[in-house]
Amino acid sequence: MKAPFDLEWIRAQFPALTQEMNGQRVIFFDGPGGTQVPQVVIDAMGDYLVKSNANFHGAFATSARTDELIDSARSAIADFLGCDRDEVVFGANMTTLTFAFSRAIGRQLQAGDEIIVTRLDHDANVSPWCALAEERGVIIRFVDINVTDCTLDWSDLERQINQRTRLIAVGYASNAVGTINDIAAVVRLASKVGALVFVDAVHYAPHGPIDVKALNCDFLACSAYKFFGPHVGIVYGKRQHLASFKPYKVRPASEQVPFCWESGTQNHEGLAGIVAAIDYLAQIARHLQPVEGACAEQADTGKQQAFRSSAKQSTSFYPNRRAAIVKVMKAIQKYELSLSQQLICGLAEIPGLTLYGITQPERSSWRTPTVAIRLAEHTPFSVAKALGDRGIFTWHGNFYAINLTERLGVETNGGLLRIGLVHYNTQQEIQRFLQALHDIAAMSASSI
Repeated sequence: MKAPFDLEWIRAQFPALTQEMNGQRVIFFDGPGGTQVPQVVIDAMGDYLVKSNANFHGAFATSARTDELIDSARSAIADFLGCDRDEVVFGANMTTLTFAFSRAIGRQLQAGDEIIVTRLDHDANVSPWCALAEERGVIIRFVDINVTDCTLDWSDLERQINQRTRLIAVGYASNAVGTINDIAAVVRLASKVGALVFVDAVHYAPHGPIDVKALNCDFLACSAYKFFGPHVGIVYGKRQHLASFKPYKVRPASEQVPFCWESGTQNHEGLAGIVAAIDYLAQIARHLQPVEGACAEQADTGKQQAFRSSAKQSTSFYPNRRAAIVKVMKAIQKYELSLSQQLICGLAEIPGLTLYGITQPERSSWRTPTVAIRLAEHTPFSVAKALGDRGIFTWHGNFYAINLTERLGVETNGGLLRIGLVHYNTQQEIQRFLQALHDIAAMSASSI
C-alpha cells in the first residue's frame, strides 16, 4: 500500500538513514533495540547543552531555562500518553524505574501476597517483581503462552488471578515476537480482585497510540529511545498511586509528586530530546496523505492550510498536539500493518524458515511489525552477521525476553533472529532483505 504520509519527508528527517555500505543504503531493521533519531532531536540536545546547561531550581538564567525544559518534557509525554503532567516520572531507563517502583510497591506487600508476571515479557517487567519474592515473601505466578502463535494463554491468566493477587505485570507488546496484549481486558480482570496493573509499553510505544486513561492501567512504563528520542526512561502513574506509595529517595529531595520519584539529577539534554521527538511525531500530521473521498479530502486540505499558517509547529490542527499524535500514530499503525504483512508473506516462501508469532492476516492487528525467525542449519548470530555484512541490521539472541526463548526451546542454541520495522522503513527495504535472506538460506552454514 501507499504510505498514509509523506515517506520521503519522514526519511529525510533521519540523518542515520543516509549511511551506506558497499554502495547501498544501510537498512535499519533493529528498531526494537532502539530507533534512529530525527535531526530535530539531535539539534535540541545540542542546543540545550550550549544555551541552558545547568542544574534545576537555581536563581540564574540557565537554571530557569532547565526548569522550563523539565515542565515542557512532562507536558510532551502527557500528550503522548494521554495523561496529566504530574503523572509523568522520568528516570535513567525503564528497567531502573521499574526496580524503583517495585521496591516502593513492595513496602506495602506482605508474605503470601501474589504478583502475576508472564512468560512473554521482557525481563525488565519480570525480575523486579521476582526480587520481591526474596525480600518480602511474595509469591510470583507465571502466566504461560500459546507456543503455536506466541500469545498469552488467557485461560491460564484467569486461573492465576485470585483474592491474594496484588499486581499484574504485563507487556503491551512483546519486544521479541511482536504480540500485542489486550491491556484493557487485563485491567478489567485485575479490578475484580483489586489488583494493580503495571504495563511495559516500551516496545509498543512507537507502533500505535497510547491512552492510559482509556486503558485504566495503574502504571505504564516506556523508553524514549524506542520512539525516536534519547535514552530516557518514563513511567506514567495514576496520581493517587504516586502520592500513596513511598519512594526511596534522599532526604533533601522534594516530597512533591512527581518530583519525589525522580532520584538524583535527571538527564536534562535527554529531556530536550524528548520534547523534540514528540514534536516530530506531531509534525507528521502536516504530512499525512489526504483521506479518500472528495468531501473528506477538501476538509483535510483546509486543516492542512490552517496548520501551516500556525506559528507553533509543535501543535497540530486536530486541534492540539495530543490529537495530532493520536492521528499520526494511527497512520503509523496502518502503514506498519502493511509492511508486516509484506514481510510475513515473503518469509513464508523461504525454505527452512520457522516464523514465531501471529501469522494469520486476519489477526495481524494484534501484532507489531516485529518478527522473530530461525533459519534451518544456521544460527541466529550467523544470519545476523551475514545480513549485517550486507548492510542490513537485525538483532539476534533473546532480547531479554528469556522466559519466552526458554519456553520456545531456543535459548540454548542461539535464540532468535529479530526483524523490527518502524515507520521510516520501506517496502523496497523489505524486498532487499528478503532477497538477502533467500541467498543466505541457500548457502551452507560454514560458507557464511
